[in-house]
Amino acid sequence: MGQATSSLPSSLPDLALHCLRVADMSPADGLVEPYFDYLIGVQTPSINEPTGTPGASEGRRGSSSEGGEALRPDVLGRILEENEGKQIGLRVYNTKSQRIRDVYLTPSRVWSEEESKASGDPNAKPSLLGLSLRVCNPAHALESVYHVLDVLEGSPAEMAGLVPWGDYVLAWSGGPLHSENDFYNLIEAHVDKPLRLFVYNADLDNLREVVLYPTRQWGGEGLIGCGIGYGLLHRIPRPSTPPSEPANLSEADGYFGSDDVRRLSMQGSVSGGGGLVGTA
Repeated sequence: MGQATSSLPSSLPDLALHCLRVADMSPADGLVEPYFDYLIGVQTPSINEPTGTPGASEGRRGSSSEGGEALRPDVLGRILEENEGKQIGLRVYNTKSQRIRDVYLTPSRVWSEEESKASGDPNAKPSLLGLSLRVCNPAHALESVYHVLDVLEGSPAEMAGLVPWGDYVLAWSGGPLHSENDFYNLIEAHVDKPLRLFVYNADLDNLREVVLYPTRQWGGEGLIGCGIGYGLLHRIPRPSTPPSEPANLSEADGYFGSDDVRRLSMQGSVSGGGGLVGTA
């Protein structure tokens, strides 16, 4: 099991399977990066026809190529069931590095047998990969991130350990955020309540969970006491030491959008959309 050399994509499918969570000790643990990785194809040992690409029949499955049709959840699920205990390859697009790589692993339920027994459900079918997935467009993956700017002393943001200028809020415990106002509305909906956020630090290149307590009683400005940047100037930077790339390949296209910086004292309700589609 492992990973092959990555490459720059020539194009991407309109839809892919976004990896939201990776279970500990699962087949995908350590091989798939939550929030940044998208599954765009799958390869089984004996099939050569690309999955989901024009001309590929429903019964023939191999590795997808960039720019083809989307890898559907039902197709992935069927391939995993048919190849339980056998090594397969996943074609993965990483939005942080903007590269595609092949990941090799073996679908199995052994890793979660104890948890399944504890559930008491004899019909329970644990995940074969340990992934929680949703369907969305990978081209817009990093548009809805929220850059932590100045953090005021003694504020809820400081107490939660948010790092000024280095941290980016990607999602909360309820799932990804989808528009500029979603984060501000989420803060308003959790006044004096704990809010679990998934935060990426660009300096350390790590993802962590943060518990934030928005409140008006902390003695300063706003509900959490920090500036938040959103838009083109506040995208997650690409890694400073990317993998080596072939000389004849050009850089991938960047992301474009509006630029806005706001302090968190807004009102409203949380908007929906882009929910979890299941596990694999």
